[in-house]
Amino acid sequence: MKGSFYFVYLCSKELQMINSVRQTVMSVLNKNNYGYISPSDFNLFAKQAQLDLFENYFYSYNYQISKENARQSGTGYADITKGLEEVIDTFSVTLPLLREGSTTFPESLYFLPSLTTTNNDYYIINKNLVYNKVLISNASTTLTNGGGTLVADTTQDFIASGVQVGDIASTVTNGVTYNTIVSSVVSSTQLLVRPNAGGVLVWNAIAKNYYIYAGRNVKEAEKVTHSKITMLVNSLLTAPNLTYPAYTQNGDYAEAYPDTINGIGQLVSQYIRFPFIPKWTFVDLVNGEPAFDEGAADYQDFELPNDDEVNLVMKILQYAGMSIREIQAVQFAQSSEQQSEQEEK
Repeated sequence: MKGSFYFVYLCSKELQMINSVRQTVMSVLNKNNYGYISPSDFNLFAKQAQLDLFENYFYSYNYQISKENARQSGTGYADITKGLEEVIDTFSVTLPLLREGSTTFPESLYFLPSLTTTNNDYYIINKNLVYNKVLISNASTTLTNGGGTLVADTTQDFIASGVQVGDIASTVTNGVTYNTIVSSVVSSTQLLVRPNAGGVLVWNAIAKNYYIYAGRNVKEAEKVTHSKITMLVNSLLTAPNLTYPAYTQNGDYAEAYPDTINGIGQLVSQYIRFPFIPKWTFVDLVNGEPAFDEGAADYQDFELPNDDEVNLVMKILQYAGMSIREIQAVQFAQSSEQQSEQEEK
């Protein structure tokens, strides 16, 4: 793909790229009398096409890095690597991990992002971070702010504990861990935090268990293998500590080392998620012809940059051609796609 910037990605959302892609696909098929694909088939092809192009970003990124190492890449507007990085970063998520709450597991065990555990899907975990300085660990005592942004605890002295603007106040609401940023130290017993981006009233109840961490004291945890971790923890020189933390992956869990990493929201994951599944939604007209309906509750546009529209059309045409057993449609799309790839290299 060509170099793409974040503002291009945003524009693609406004232009409803999925409708433009479908119109182009249907125009090619109808013009050449190749056949017709239903909205449900189009959505299946669109999902697969988007996944193909999404995964190709990482192969393209690796290819461009190899060219950089061989001193064959350009700079400025010819810096393809930068464009790929910006596109991939639009799928970046930073999420505090939910601690495993049962007493049969170590307290330092956290759920990794997954559809089965946290309803989050990830393609690759880039890094896990640890807040290594706990300022306060307690439970809130009063509730005087209807906006869900007040942390109130009459048993603590936030000022004496060193809580400052920019620190992290963590709690669990409706089974989800939230790390909220302190925006104001109102008094020794009250803090204001920034509203949650999703609109959830995080601090909405009394007696909420919470942790407050120094916002600038964060370290990246090293991922180690199960065969290596045993040797590390038994060594006086290499044992993980809060300055040099580590973790192992056990299925859908991350176990943090040392085991003093066990606070709410203390382990934070930065990962690249899969794009949302695209869905072209429609309403039926009197004559039965489906009409695009962007107002439907389950409508979802492509999440790819605008300059990938041509690639999406070609990918979907290939799937459509195989579906209707029309080899000419497949060959047309393949030849156009190959030509585009050659030009981009």
